[in-house]
Amino acid sequence: MAIINTWFVVINPTSGNGLGKRKWPKIEALLKQHQFNFDHYFTKDENDCEKIIQFAVNQGFKNFISVGGDGTLHNVVNGIMSQNIIATNLINVGVIPVGTGNDWIKTHKIPNNIEKAINIIKKGQTSLQDVGEIKLVKSNEKPVYFINLAGIGFDGYVVSKVYKYKHLGALAYLYGTLLGLFSFKNFLSKTTIGSEVIEAKTLMILIGLCQYSGGGMQLTKTPNTSDGLFDISIAKNIGKLDIIKNVLRLFNGSIVNHKKVSTYKNDMINIEITDNHKPYIQADGELIGKGDIEVKIIPKAFSYYC
Repeated sequence: MAIINTWFVVINPTSGNGLGKRKWPKIEALLKQHQFNFDHYFTKDENDCEKIIQFAVNQGFKNFISVGGDGTLHNVVNGIMSQNIIATNLINVGVIPVGTGNDWIKTHKIPNNIEKAINIIKKGQTSLQDVGEIKLVKSNEKPVYFINLAGIGFDGYVVSKVYKYKHLGALAYLYGTLLGLFSFKNFLSKTTIGSEVIEAKTLMILIGLCQYSGGGMQLTKTPNTSDGLFDISIAKNIGKLDIIKNVLRLFNGSIVNHKKVSTYKNDMINIEITDNHKPYIQADGELIGKGDIEVKIIPKAFSYYC
């Protein structure tokens, strides 16, 4: 059997509460068994991950494997999107999931089983999906890219709480949601989507590309990863008791039918926080800051093994 072209494997040793480090010997053995020719690197943090991806692309690598969770994949994507050596859709990424939520793989039906995930990568079939780009208004920060879901408000607050409870796995997101009910305050926002301006007291604003987030929640109506449009949900002034009553609807997708949730399709969205209280912004489950944002879509910019 011919050796597969050279790969660069990025491992997040802290993914899944240390599962990345513990599972690596098995993953390494399986990759060798399946005759992958690869270099590998253990990341230290998100900035380190982005830099090593940029370095590897500069060295000529076009095939990557992300060993970790949604956060690791997010950092790999940001490394790819922020380099200008090669078109991003010519760089292919395979995913071996060992994270907490593993939400991105759910949309693309990539199995949690390590060997099955490796077999998908070995098969060599790729597909393209859209990428979101977030710019913090009035900031010199570089853009942040996402491939699953970004949001501002309650979901960002939950992400800020989840880190302490990642040992609970996907349940960490449910625990973070319930914990957030006692301290999160709805905020005033002005959202521009196309020609429409929505001003409201707001629980959260969600910008989706994929179907699942937050450990399996379904928070947008009809997401499509490659139609060139975001699937947007604006949850207006929903109270704590109402959230408790609707927890199950967060997971089965019916929350988008709530009378205080409005949904939209567009390739751009601008969000201005008109409140003194500035809520957290998250992208793919990673906190990226606070403040006003401009978000646009980059069609079919990310290539993944499927």
